[in-house]
Formats: sequence, C-alpha cells, structure tokens
Amino acid sequence: MATVVPASDQMREIRDDYLALTRRKRMYGGLLLLAFVVTFVAGFQIAEDRNAGSFSEGISRIFDFPYDLISEAWGNAANMPAHAANAFPALIETVNIAMVSTILGCIIGTGLSLAGTRGLAYWPRFIPVARRTSDVFRAVPEIVIALVLIFIMGGGPVPAVIAIAIHTAGAQGKLFSEVNENVDLKPLDGLASVGATWWQRTWLGVFPQVLPNYLSYSLLRLEVNIRASAILGFVGAGGIGYELRNAMTFGQGKFDQAAAIFLMLFATIVIVDQISSWMRNSLTKGRAA
Repeated sequence: MATVVPASDQMREIRDDYLALTRRKRMYGGLLLLAFVVTFVAGFQIAEDRNAGSFSEGISRIFDFPYDLISEAWGNAANMPAHAANAFPALIETVNIAMVSTILGCIIGTGLSLAGTRGLAYWPRFIPVARRTSDVFRAVPEIVIALVLIFIMGGGPVPAVIAIAIHTAGAQGKLFSEVNENVDLKPLDGLASVGATWWQRTWLGVFPQVLPNYLSYSLLRLEVNIRASAILGFVGAGGIGYELRNAMTFGQGKFDQAAAIFLMLFATIVIVDQISSWMRNSLTKGRAA
C-alpha cells in the first residue's frame, strides 16, 4: 500500500527546494558580480598603464573642450550660417553614402537571407555557406573594411559605400533570415502544386509576407548607416565627418565651424530618426490592419 505524504510535508519540501534554488542563484550571481568587478579593475589598470596620460589627471579637464567649443561658437554665432552652408554639400554626400550603402546592403542581405533559410533556399546545401558569409560580413566593423579599402583605392566616398554595404549585408542577412523563418509555407506549397518556379514562389508567396518587416529593418539600418558614414569621414572616407575632422584638427579658431557641423549632423540624425520611426509605425499599423 502506497504511503500518503501529508500536504504539510509536501509544502515544506517545496519550500525547502525553492529556498535552496534561491540561495544557489544568489551565490552564482555574487560570483559573476565578483568576476565582473575583478575584470573591470584589472582592465582599467592595464589601460591606465598603457595610456599616454593619467585618467585621474585627465578627468578634471573633461569639460575643457566642450567649454572652448561652446564659448567660441557663441562668440562667433554670426558666422554659423555661413559655416553650415559651406558644409552642407558634405552633409548631402554623407546622406548619399548612407542611402546607397543601405540599398546595396539590403539587396545583398536579402539574397543571403533567402539562401540561408531552410525551406526557402534554392540550393539547400549552400545554407551553411550563406549563413557563415553573413556572419563574416557582420563581424568585421565598417571602419576596418574602410581602412583597408582606403589603403587600396584611396580616400573618397566609394570605400565608405562598400564598407558600410558589406556590414549592412551581414546585419540585414541575419535579421531578414529570422523574418523568413516565420513565413507561412502553405502559400508556397499551393504555388508549387500548380507548377510555379522557385522565383515565382518567392515573389508571390514570400515577399508579400516579409516585405513590411524588411522595410522596417531597412529604415532602422539607414539611421545607423548615417552615423557610420559620418564616423568613416574621420578616416578619409569623405562626407561631413571629413569636414568635422579638419575643423577639430585646427582647434582654436575653427571651433565655431566644428559647432556648426555638429548641429547640422545632429539635426539630420534627428530628422531621419523621426521620419524613419513614422514610416516604421505606418508599416506596422498597416500590417496589423
């Protein structure tokens, strides 16, 4: 005859197991926190030893550059519109770099995502190749690719476009592939039953389902690429970043020009973010409707 365990004993056993699990989680959390603190302190000490100056001495001058920049820009506020007008063509170049690289990267990322998704790939054997290619493109930072291309091709917007497009292709290939995995395969089976080719199944059965998410991720990536194209200007890739580097390199006497470029770049990023957010929300609401 089976022994019946009283309900009170069962509750006590459950409570003891829960308390033991809680203590174990707290112990693991404490060990992880300790490891993080030790790693942080050790890393900071290594950086302090290899740095050109002491962090404790430099932290007191952290506001010197912003103060000089703002004070000089305020004193020469009348020259700011002229500086902005002079830098406006470079800003247009930066936006063009971001847009072209985003379009190229999204096209290549779409191909990688379709080639790397099970059930959608034209050649299933090449799925690992497409996924690893996307990983490699995504793992290498844009600035590293740009530096290599500038060494080979010279400075200018072309290396920036290629560098950002390669990184964008890797990032979008991963995101688009995750979207593809949620595709309903029933329309594809229906198209295949009437003799549709792979391209026809993809165009009529896949793209209508994934296009809103594709566009949303592409707009989000455009915001990132505008910032990336501005940063690449510091290494000679052209655009507004190149003008900003020149203004900051001269230092005193050019801070008003640097402030004008800062304001233009900030306003551009805010405007693009707002437009992109509005368009993404419109796509999301339209898809939900």
